[in-house]
Amino acid sequence: MTDSDWEQLPPLPAGGTRAVQTLVIGGGIVGLACALRLQAAGQQVLLIERDRLAAGASRGNAGALAFTDVLPLASPGILRQAPRWLLDPLGPLSLRPAYAPAMLPWLWRFWRACRPARVAASTRAQAALLALSAAEWPALLRLAGAEDQLRDGGNLHLYDSAAQWRAAQAGWDQRAAHGVAFEHLEGPEAIASLQPGLAPTLQHAVFTPHWQTVDDPLRLCRSLAQAFIARGGRLARAEAQALLPEARGLLLQLGDGSLLLAQRVLLCAGPWSHQLAASLGERFPLETERGYNTTLPPGAFALQRQLTFPGHGFVITPIAGGVRVGGAVEFAGLQAPPNYARADAMLAKARRFLPGLRTEGGTQWMGCRPSLPDSLPVIGPSPADGRLFYAFGHGHLGLTQAAATAQLAAAWAIDRGLPPADFAAERFF
Repeated sequence: MTDSDWEQLPPLPAGGTRAVQTLVIGGGIVGLACALRLQAAGQQVLLIERDRLAAGASRGNAGALAFTDVLPLASPGILRQAPRWLLDPLGPLSLRPAYAPAMLPWLWRFWRACRPARVAASTRAQAALLALSAAEWPALLRLAGAEDQLRDGGNLHLYDSAAQWRAAQAGWDQRAAHGVAFEHLEGPEAIASLQPGLAPTLQHAVFTPHWQTVDDPLRLCRSLAQAFIARGGRLARAEAQALLPEARGLLLQLGDGSLLLAQRVLLCAGPWSHQLAASLGERFPLETERGYNTTLPPGAFALQRQLTFPGHGFVITPIAGGVRVGGAVEFAGLQAPPNYARADAMLAKARRFLPGLRTEGGTQWMGCRPSLPDSLPVIGPSPADGRLFYAFGHGHLGLTQAAATAQLAAAWAIDRGLPPADFAAERFF
């Protein structure tokens, strides 16, 4: 089999009802991590995916294990910057006008989550989840035989104006309060010691050594899938349509009319998760942060580590020998066609800050990141039926938080406790 063969899942046989012990819905990084950890805990697991493995945000993201990214997106700083960003249709934050009415309930909750007390609580919860993930990723990589896919270069946050740098200080103070290690670099020479070839206009930077990246997020997903199959796990293509509680288990109705009966179900379907949860009467304010990028071929730039440009909302990452330029947030729902002018705009900015960057021969991509308004995922059992476990809404931290989510899911499945209440579904009901 080639690597791509693992993405094309065989369909489940049509018709009838089949019984499984543990069912995972969703073949992205969170679903794959949960399936592998549950299997290692002794569960018999079937994972179903409506499309290909890693078909969504897990396929083409920036590949960051952002263990130091403890600050929630919902924060007063974002509220201050958002109006300026929204005025630029190709800026770091965009809301398509036609989609604005549908976004109003989510935006109201987001605004409420930006209150200082809520931000402090979300930051504590996010820091704890990231610390757990940093501890769990080595074991998950060993399970997948993927230790060689990890890069330890850290991350360089870059600022191209004194105003940007001053505005960032409160955030770095908060990171320091949560134990995040970092080093401030001032002046082009100091910055060039960690990344040569940057524009001299970049006068301030912060280096976070405990930030890691993976060689290629798609390759990592394939490795998890291969390890899962090798240990007896089952992967199949099927479209989940509705959950139906019964005394003997949870019934999942599939698109072809057949049924799966499971003793426990994990819902890890990313931006589609809330649609299935609604079949049990549980409605989540889940939206999508649409992100764009361009992956340039090997030789585009001698990139030493991931670079983050906070004032412009994009990152530059070394990926499988090439360079990936992307990020930003666009709110336009799941159905709107991509606007690749956003990817072009980030590439043009990258060329400005990396004068030697070769921008020809790139491949563009857009993915939808599942986002909840308080910037925290839902991780825990459904209030409607305790046999259903929610694991979605990780926003731009799905790859980073996947190992922690998988560990919490495995503990729940073998009756060793519940995840922290900060991530409970009940906070939205």
